[in-house]
Amino acid sequence: MATTDSLISLCIPARHGSSRFPGKPLALLAGKPLIQHVYEAVQQVSHVGQILIVTDQESIEEEVKKFGGEVCRVTDFCRTGTDRVAKVVSQLKYDVIVNLQADEIPQHPGLLDDLIHPFVSSPTGIGTLKRQIHTSQDLTNPSIVKVVTNIHGQALYFSRSPIPCWRDGMTSGNNHIAYMHLGVYIFRKSDLLRFAELPTGYLEDAEKLEQLRALEHGLPIMVWETEHESIRIDTPEDIMAAEDLLSKKPFEPKVRPVGATQRVENR
Repeated sequence: MATTDSLISLCIPARHGSSRFPGKPLALLAGKPLIQHVYEAVQQVSHVGQILIVTDQESIEEEVKKFGGEVCRVTDFCRTGTDRVAKVVSQLKYDVIVNLQADEIPQHPGLLDDLIHPFVSSPTGIGTLKRQIHTSQDLTNPSIVKVVTNIHGQALYFSRSPIPCWRDGMTSGNNHIAYMHLGVYIFRKSDLLRFAELPTGYLEDAEKLEQLRALEHGLPIMVWETEHESIRIDTPEDIMAAEDLLSKKPFEPKVRPVGATQRVENR
C-alpha cells in the first residue's frame, strides 16, 4: 500500500479529434488554449512529481512546447484517453498515475487531493471522483455523466441518463441525491495496463464511457466525493460559459519549471 508521501505521475490525454468539438484542446479560453488552462490548474496539486500531456497531434505537441509543458506524442490508434496513457506507462516515473481529461479544469487543487489522498492510503487499484448534482438541468444533460455507488463507495454504474430513476416520481420525502462523475481517474500501473488489455465492452460501446469497460470485466472502481468545482468543456458553447466563470473567479496558477519534451512513435 502506498503512503501519502508518494509522488504521482499526472497525465493529461489530449485528443485532437472530437465528434462534437474538433480541436478542443487548442480552443482559446480567455486568451489561452484549453490544454494550457488544464495544465496550469494542476500545478498546485500536492504529491504530483510529473505532469505529462499525452497527445496524438503534432499541433497540440507544439502548443504545449510553447507554454513549457512536458509532452509526449503517441501516433498509434487508441480507443480512449486512458488507453493512450497506458501506451506510455513504461516511461512514467511513479507507480501511481492520475489521468485527468483535457477538458476538465479543476478550480481548486483540493479537487485532486480529494482523489489522491484516499487512494494512496487504500489497497484499491482504480479510483475516481463524484460531485453532487444540484440542478435538474445537469441531471438530464447527457454530456454530464452520472454515477451510483454501493454503500462502500464502489461504482455500480455510470450513465449519461439520470440514475437512479425514481419510478413513482420524486416527492419531498425521497431525499433524492444524484452525483455527477468527474473526468479524472487514478490507477496503479498494473491496473492501468490490465484495463488497457481488456476488449471494449458492450456497455462501454453503448454509453461511450470507457470506465464501464472496467465494471463490465469485474474491475472495481472506488468513487470518492469532492465539493470542489471544476469547469468541463464539452461543446463550443461551453467556452463562452467558462469565460464568464473565469472572469468572476480568476485562477492564479503556480509557475512550474519548463519540462522536457518526449515523443513516442509507433509503440
